[in-house]
Amino acid sequence: MNKSVQNVLLVGVGGQGIIRASDILSAVLMRAGFDVKKSEVHGMAQRGGCVSSHVRFGSKVYSPLTKKGDVDILVSFEKLETLRYLDYLKADGKVIINDEEIYPPSVNLGEEAYPADATNFIKKHFTSVKVVNATEMALRSGDRRMANTVILGVLSSYLDIEYRVWEDVLEESFPPKILSGNKEAFELGRGV
Repeated sequence: MNKSVQNVLLVGVGGQGIIRASDILSAVLMRAGFDVKKSEVHGMAQRGGCVSSHVRFGSKVYSPLTKKGDVDILVSFEKLETLRYLDYLKADGKVIINDEEIYPPSVNLGEEAYPADATNFIKKHFTSVKVVNATEMALRSGDRRMANTVILGVLSSYLDIEYRVWEDVLEESFPPKILSGNKEAFELGRGV
């Protein structure tokens, strides 16, 4: 992989494992020899609010935050969050979307409607969009909470990093009790 600075932005809703996924991604990138900077915003994460994590890597990275218009890969764990962060994506950037809808309080209270057809809107504006049902795939691995690992598997196919590095970091990141399910979830995502 080119050692110039690359930018990945992971976004979603509290409880989806965005921070855990960005920690694993950062560990993989460091193990692969990159300088890595990471920043995260939890907001009201514990109450289902927005969560984002910027991961920047290359031969030398000076800042953990990505400017709008500079993200190479937007990884979204929830469809509405994809829309919130589209302005961070480069014109030729790639988008990975978990096909899940988690209604914010304004939708649950009937004050607003959940955006209809968000995925088609994104596909009209960006050429590289991959939509996966990570939650369903995680259930096949044994637990819906492994959706973040499914998404990491999808992301791994976009990054030129040896498979063994991913495998080593996954083995270090999960206790034995849930390791095999997470490895299976990663493989399912990688195969998409």
